[in-house]
Amino acid sequence: MEPLSLSFIGWFFTLICGAGLIVGCWVILSLHRAGELERRFLGANVLNDTILFGIWILGFAGGIGLLVGKPWSRFVLEFFCWVLIVLVLLSGGTRLYQLKRQSEGPVNWFTALGGVALVAVPILLLCAAAIITLRSPAVQRALSGS
Repeated sequence: MEPLSLSFIGWFFTLICGAGLIVGCWVILSLHRAGELERRFLGANVLNDTILFGIWILGFAGGIGLLVGKPWSRFVLEFFCWVLIVLVLLSGGTRLYQLKRQSEGPVNWFTALGGVALVAVPILLLCAAAIITLRSPAVQRALSGS
C-alpha cells in the first residue's frame, strides 16, 4: 500500500473533525432549545457527549499538528484513528444486534451487513492507511526535523 501524503492526512482529519465538532455543537444547541424532554436527554448523556467531543478534538488537534509539522501529532492522530476504528466496529455491531433483537420477521442480513459495510469499510481503510503512513520511517524523520 502506498503511503498517503502528510498534507492529505492533515487536511482530511482537520476538516472532518472540525465538521464533526461543528455538527455536534449544532445538535446539542438544537436539543437544548427544543424542550424539556430534550434537555433531560442531554443531561443524561453529558459524559458520553463530553468523551465524544474530546475524541473529535484529539483528531482536530492531531490534524492541525500534522499540518504544522509537530512531532506529537503522529501519536495523537494515530490514537484518534485507533479509537475511531473501535467506535465504528462497536457501532456497526450494535446496529446489527438491535436489528436482530427488534425485528419481528426474517432479517435480510445481506442488506444489513452491506449497509454497515458501506459506512464502516471506507472509514476503516482510511484509518488503517493513515496509521501505516504515520508509522513509516519517512514520516518519523519528517516530523522529527532530521
